[in-house]
Amino acid sequence: MAKKPKEKSYWPHMIMGFLIIGIKLSYWTVKSASSVPVQETNDYMMKYQQADIHINDILAKKRRFDSGYMIALDGVKKAKLELENVKRAKEEEVVLLQTGANTFTYRVLDKHSLPVDGVKVDFLLTRPHTDKDDVLIQNIPQKQGEYVVEVNVTKPGRYILRLKATVDKDTVGYMDTPAYLNP
Repeated sequence: MAKKPKEKSYWPHMIMGFLIIGIKLSYWTVKSASSVPVQETNDYMMKYQQADIHINDILAKKRRFDSGYMIALDGVKKAKLELENVKRAKEEEVVLLQTGANTFTYRVLDKHSLPVDGVKVDFLLTRPHTDKDDVLIQNIPQKQGEYVVEVNVTKPGRYILRLKATVDKDTVGYMDTPAYLNP
């Protein structure tokens, strides 16, 4: 009886090839994901994790504030800005900033448009996708019913003017205003 020639099997080579491809794709995924920095948001003027944990309390305090009070931003120049890189053309009303010192005047009013005393006001100038250039000013003093904030802005681009007004521990209001500094 003649011996049958041994057939060559390519399965081990295919398995090793798929394993090498899988390892290379895993390495590429980790390398490309780690090259993009992750920025935390600062909505509600706190870290994302804290806002996520306490969102129900934050929204309840905001509803109490909105039912009895309001925040007004006075004396700023506003304009319509067309946003680029969106699916549909979108215009947004923004506060126009100027290079250097900018002054913002806020008022915390009750529903009868009377100034409210004893409010703790904090201000945050931030950029939409980074917290690297944040300017936080806490406990802004009240002068004749107004809270005046002065910040220095040098880099052109989009900003958010974020104000937090605390009437008492159960009543907290927020105001986010988009802003833009032309290059």
